[in-house]
Parts: sequence; C-alpha cells; structure tokens
Amino acid sequence: MILGVSYDLLRWEERNLIDEARKEGHKIVPVFTKDMAFVTGEDLGLLGAEAILQRNTSHSRALSSSLIFEAHGLRVYNDSMTLIRCENKLHTTSLLSKSGIPVPKTAIAFSREKALEIAEELGYPVVIKPVEGSWGRMVARAQDEDSLRSLMEYQEFTTVPFKTVYYIQEFVEKPNRDIRIFVIGDEAPVGIYRVNEKSWKTNTALGATALPLKIDEELRELALKVREVIGGFFLGIDVFEDRERGYLVGEVNGVPEYKNTARVNQFNVSGFLLRKLGEVLRK
Repeated sequence: MILGVSYDLLRWEERNLIDEARKEGHKIVPVFTKDMAFVTGEDLGLLGAEAILQRNTSHSRALSSSLIFEAHGLRVYNDSMTLIRCENKLHTTSLLSKSGIPVPKTAIAFSREKALEIAEELGYPVVIKPVEGSWGRMVARAQDEDSLRSLMEYQEFTTVPFKTVYYIQEFVEKPNRDIRIFVIGDEAPVGIYRVNEKSWKTNTALGATALPLKIDEELRELALKVREVIGGFFLGIDVFEDRERGYLVGEVNGVPEYKNTARVNQFNVSGFLLRKLGEVLRK
C-alpha cells in the first residue's frame, strides 16, 4: 500500500513506523505538517496515498490536518471525529459514562463557587485537570479547599482552552500504577503497567516506569467497548484499578506513544498496526 505518515516531530514511533512499512514493501509518503500548506482547489500532492496515519503530537495540527486530508477524500487513522472525542476530556468522559463504561466520579463546573461546592460533595482529595491536555501537564491533586482555590486560579490565568471550565474528579485510591492498553483495529493486543513509586502521577513522561501487562479477558473486553464508543483505529486507553470497583477508564489517547510498550513487551506495535491497517484498506 501507499501510506502517508503525518507528523510534526519525528520521534521513535514515527521512525519505527516508516522503517517497518518499508520492510513490508509499502511505499511511505512522509507528511511533515510544519511544511504543509493547504490551498483550496489544489491537489495536496501526496503521491497516490491510500490512507494517512495521523501522528502529530500537537492536537491542533493533528485535528486540522486530518480535516484537510478528509476533505480531499483520504482515509485518516485516527480520523478527526475520533481525535475530537479523545482530546476533550469532558467529551470523552461523557460519552463513556453515557454508554455504561465505568469511569471515576467526575464533576464539571463553570464557576469557582460551584466547583468548590461540588468538590466538597466528591470529598477531598480531588483531582483537577484541564479539559484539553496531555502528558499529565497541569493535572493536580487538591488536598483541601484552599489548595483547590489556588489551582483554579492558576488555571484561569493560563492560555489553555476551556480555562474557566473546571473538570474535577475523585481521587482514585489505586495501587502505585495504572494501565495503558492499546486497541489496534478490532484487537487489544498489548499494554503496560505504568508504575511510579514516588508520585501518584503515572505518566512515563513524568518518570513512571513501564512494565509488561498480562491482559485479562475483562480488561480486553473493556478496551474494545471503549473503542466502540470512541471510534478510531489506534487508541491508547488509560485504566485505573480501584480496590472496590475494579477497572475504571480514565482517558483515551488518539495519537498514542508506544516506544516503552514495544520495548518492555518485545512486541512489534508498528508491524501489528500496519498489518491491521492493511486488512481495513483491503475491505
């Protein structure tokens, strides 16, 4: 197949995807979005690409370029609607909850006063998150009303989107780890534990360690159900293990990183992704 890879930063994942695709005899059309310009009525010049793999780290670039590719009749993985559902935590949580998928108890408020009121009902500590964001940035735990006030004030004076929308979540009493499980096509083949002995945050970007995950049937079924709700072809799903309630879905990533997953599991994520994509394109 002729496959476009859209990216704004050439990380290990993108290099590995391109290498694996070439090993399997596919033609790759790299699309560096920072060098891309779109003019209405003109061809994009993608040399016959049958599909585009969306790998931009910037959500705005990922979404915007996906919309452009789709407008030109190209199939994009993940498509723009999947990216919208994944990036906006309010949208993600609402869709999952509506579909009966277990999520942490979450509240949305549109004023400081109401946010403080709802946090009291949830019970401290609570976690406050930006509605849009990744890599654990600006995710903070508030131990009491005073610290929550400070965190809300900080959020209001940033440039993040939805800065006056307060997304407040219960603090889940989990082990010192969470789960990242990947859905690729119609399968959930691989995942990791993200372990942090020093902090409650388990993002590997913030120092957590990746360990191999043995996927049980309950977790597999949960991941595939999330995919039914969110859509998409390649998802990274973050799952908490609550001591009483079991698995809770925290977030869904539409452009997931997988270097550590491939490394600790000795699993060829790029190769698996390309084979599943080939199956989809042949249908």
